Amino acid sequence: MPVLYVIGTPIGNLEDISLRALRVLREVKLIAAEDTRTTRRLLTAYDIKTPLTSYHEHSRRAKLEYLLGLLEEEDVALVSEAGMPGLSDPGYELIGAAIDRGITVVPIPGASAVITALVVSGLPTDQFVYLGFLPRRKGPRQRLLSSIEAEPRTIVAFETPHRLGEALGDIEEVLGDRRISVCCELTKLHEEIFRGRVSEARERFSEPRGEFSLVVEGRTRAWLRSQERS
Repeated sequence: MPVLYVIGTPIGNLEDISLRALRVLREVKLIAAEDTRTTRRLLTAYDIKTPLTSYHEHSRRAKLEYLLGLLEEEDVALVSEAGMPGLSDPGYELIGAAIDRGITVVPIPGASAVITALVVSGLPTDQFVYLGFLPRRKGPRQRLLSSIEAEPRTIVAFETPHRLGEALGDIEEVLGDRRISVCCELTKLHEEIFRGRVSEARERFSEPRGEFSLVVEGRTRAWLRSQERS
């Protein structure tokens, strides 16, 4: 029976891929990639010749039925631009549609920016809330932050460099000057992991570049005690 393989790929360093993932990428009939340029660099590095097709935000509707039709007879691999497919990318639609049609979906785990940022943050990891990319506009972003103001679990989100300053400002305004870890360019050459307060992060990243993962302290007892002391 044909299989849709959901394969985790590196979030930066090309060595962060499993032997199983490389084997399956060689064996499948087609690789559906969110960013074919990024995936091609990975395939070239490991001399993998499997054909590629794009499957991203703008092509997913046109490609969905094609890929489902191919999956009736052949194995297909789904890869994100970086990390695990289905997290903050259109891969979840293909996964859901394949499940609805009775197609076997097999995960091949790999790197994840969410987990990587969380475990190096120094903040509690036993429970966390993942927000994906924060809303682009100030109003929706502040409403989202207000909805989790009392959330005791650690909060993880993604942000782009051109919105980072505004996002950190809203986090400080709505959630307070909590502890935060700002992870930039994880596993890449210019990787940086900042740990401190939100106000300090705003000062440190006044001219941000790269890709950012934010890990914010929840409304814990420790946070409440720090507010009482201040």
